[in-house]
Amino acid sequence: MSKHAKSQSTFAFENASSNVAASQMRNALNSLVDSSNSSQDISDETKLRFENEMDSFFALFRRYLNDKASSSKTIDWDLISSPSQNEVVPYSTLNDDSSNKNFDKLAVLKLNGGLGTSMGCVGPKSVIEVREGQSFLDLSVRQIEFLNKTFDTDVPLLLMNSFNTDKDTELIVKKYQSHRIRIKTFNQSRYPRIFKDNLLPVPKSIDDKLDAWYPPGHGDLFESLVSSGVLDSLLQEGKEILFVSNGDNLGATVDSKILNHMIETGSEYIMELTDKTRADVKGGTLINYNGEIRLLEIAQVPKDHVEEFKSIKKFTNFNTNNLWINLRAIKRLVESNSLQLEIIPNQKSITVGNSDMSVIQLETAVGAAIRYFNNAHGVVVPRSRFLPVKTCSDLLLVKSDLFNLQHGTLVMNNLRFGGAPLIKLGSDFKKVSNFQQRIPHMPKIIELDHLTVTGNVFFGKGIQLKGTVIIVCSDGQKIDIPNGSILENVVITGNLQILEH
Repeated sequence: MSKHAKSQSTFAFENASSNVAASQMRNALNSLVDSSNSSQDISDETKLRFENEMDSFFALFRRYLNDKASSSKTIDWDLISSPSQNEVVPYSTLNDDSSNKNFDKLAVLKLNGGLGTSMGCVGPKSVIEVREGQSFLDLSVRQIEFLNKTFDTDVPLLLMNSFNTDKDTELIVKKYQSHRIRIKTFNQSRYPRIFKDNLLPVPKSIDDKLDAWYPPGHGDLFESLVSSGVLDSLLQEGKEILFVSNGDNLGATVDSKILNHMIETGSEYIMELTDKTRADVKGGTLINYNGEIRLLEIAQVPKDHVEEFKSIKKFTNFNTNNLWINLRAIKRLVESNSLQLEIIPNQKSITVGNSDMSVIQLETAVGAAIRYFNNAHGVVVPRSRFLPVKTCSDLLLVKSDLFNLQHGTLVMNNLRFGGAPLIKLGSDFKKVSNFQQRIPHMPKIIELDHLTVTGNVFFGKGIQLKGTVIIVCSDGQKIDIPNGSILENVVITGNLQILEH
């Protein structure tokens, strides 16, 4: 059934409400700017940046209000079709010329705004140790340093920080000064959270507490690249292509085949997709929408079509957020104010005084920009290029014997048959410190298909896991898996402890 169209009186009411909300927001933002201008402790450069950020935020807020009042932003499911053969191409069809001829045109950017709080860590997520004492950032530096040495080139590494990760990252990158790699950092915007009930900003002054502000998602990349001056300096160096990926995706390495393909085809934007499994049903996917290529995210899908969206038959691949983007195109689109990315309202809760208050942060995603670039398309890449570490279950995978480390790149062990196993660790393993305490020595999982562990479970040394292994410890009990155990196709429940003989 189609939804009822809004009546003229409804539109009139919502437009009037939007105008009032916009006017109140503008006044509140002006007060914030005044608070920065009257401060003696803030540089003129910081004041100007802050004023520009508040203007950009206001433009985003106005669009949010307009979207809320308009029904035209709703996805019409009947206009969706599968992308054409030109819009999504298999990696295997790319020209096999994997030469290094275009490396001098390349810069690499890691999205480095996230904290490790979801894994119980303090500070930037990129400094969590993932393999042989090395962090996400260490591995990225090793990869690009090896590339620069091997091909006698100068690919710089850029880190887009948030105000949450900026200071820590600045200290950390100093240790790479003697390496053959140039590292540039810049900050994405700092926007005010808004109260859900009255749509007014949480902060009252520029130096208000940190939880009054938020980084507005990685869609902010384009504007921040330009406003920071980083984009112009890259163009002056002769750089043409930016390879962007999440800082926690260990599979996102420089690939000369995709780089060369992009330059040969004159594409301004390439999104790496990979085949969807049942673990990836919420990932965004490329569609053809009314004749143009678009990224469809689950949040945009009408409720009665969500199960269809999750189907791995209809939508066979998903966005890895490994993106190749033309720098001149970014400059053109930002300066012409053409990038109107879909707004994702993200609801959070903060403590104000003794009360918990609902707040909204308005975010955008970098993948949504694909529709604005010329000859943009997707490339379906091997699963090995998507190796994110979002949880300690992922951490077990990348620390294990399933992968070998070569010049900062994780390479699947050639003894492994098929893809990676499915690993599900319970809440007792959520924090990295708990994970390390319970699994101090990585088990061998080369022959593992599926592992589920919940409850108070501890692993000894030299353990092998094969086939399907399920370990469920009862509340108030403890399971110790002793040194040298070989568990193959077993279910362990209750408080059963395997005894050494």
